[in-house]
Amino acid sequence: MALPGTGAQRVELRALPPATLSPMEPITVFLLSMLMALANAGVLGLMRRDFPAALRPAADTWRVSTLLHASGSLLFVVQDLLPIGVVLPMANGLVILGLTGYWRALRQFYGQPDQVWLLAPTVLCALVVFWFAALQPNPQARLLIVTGIWLATLGGSVFTLARQGRRDHAMSRRVLSGIFLFVMAFVLLRAVYLLAFGAPAHFSHADAGGWLNLVTPMLMALLPVIGTTAFLLLCSERLRRQWERAASTDYLTGLANRRTLADAGASRFAAAARPGRMEDFGLALIDIDHFKAVNDTHGHDIGDVALKHVAARLEGACRGEELPARHGGEEFVVLFERIAPEHAHTAGERLRRAVADAPFAAGDLSLAMTVSVGVAVRCAGDADFDAVLRRADAALYRAKAAGRNRVEVAPPGP
Repeated sequence: MALPGTGAQRVELRALPPATLSPMEPITVFLLSMLMALANAGVLGLMRRDFPAALRPAADTWRVSTLLHASGSLLFVVQDLLPIGVVLPMANGLVILGLTGYWRALRQFYGQPDQVWLLAPTVLCALVVFWFAALQPNPQARLLIVTGIWLATLGGSVFTLARQGRRDHAMSRRVLSGIFLFVMAFVLLRAVYLLAFGAPAHFSHADAGGWLNLVTPMLMALLPVIGTTAFLLLCSERLRRQWERAASTDYLTGLANRRTLADAGASRFAAAARPGRMEDFGLALIDIDHFKAVNDTHGHDIGDVALKHVAARLEGACRGEELPARHGGEEFVVLFERIAPEHAHTAGERLRRAVADAPFAAGDLSLAMTVSVGVAVRCAGDADFDAVLRRADAALYRAKAAGRNRVEVAPPGP
């Protein structure tokens, strides 16, 4: 991978005596690093079909970016064989286009829109290099400006990753951020070093700065090689979270499913039963009134939409750490982690009104939807979560028997 202003470090390709060649010559390390990058891009291409449709655009952009970056870097190896006014702008432009592609891939991964201005670093870099390489040769100015373009482009990727910190806690995101930051630090330190000691017009493996030629490709392979691995892990983590969500949520309403409800209910019940706990655990069991008539009259498709409508209303009425879940059919449960018995009816009434106050509409169809609610708060006689749920079920039965569209609170005790 090429560095900013690499044109100032022209690798001499003259033949050397066999005894002086070493596998650790800068040009050898450089070529090996770029071949590894190209191999990574090839592997990513072979894996494309295994990516879900939502992740393919980001994966495709990352793969193409790696190819562009490696191709631009390889042009620096043959820079002595082509006109400097052609090879340096093309090489630097391809490298920056690859870096910008990494930024674009991350934006696509997180659902951010494409922007035309993302091409600006590539255009600016090519113009600057052409001007200070062919028209007004100035290696120091070229190095300084191109380094700034590198830092801005890499910084864009870091910014995109940092903005997702609250909703994406994947370690791979932090690792990828660290790789970009490390490359930024190295690019900056390299520019300072070359400007401090002078950036010569020809900088070969035999020069005093040969160690920099040797270290550069090894460190700069971080982005296309290790960076691609981190990107794949980022995709894998996204898929894992999606699978976990699919396993824990109801496919129709998006609420927690019955399995998640049972686990959360047992956990919250146990927490409430700990000695010294000041606030108690309770729940509301909710049933949609006359839902069978909706299915029979308007069909199951409308019934499904009505279920999603009620689920959304209940979810919107929940506060804090209250957990809404689909219990099955037209029944829902809301877990109240902190609730006093004297507030049980008020909490249930809040849920009932949330549904009753918003008629269900689908096209020209408008239906008044109501629910019956049974609320129960943990008491000394409850052995487990299921015991509280059974008392709420008994309260729900009383609410339906009393005319529906009402809230009943289960008395303490079995």
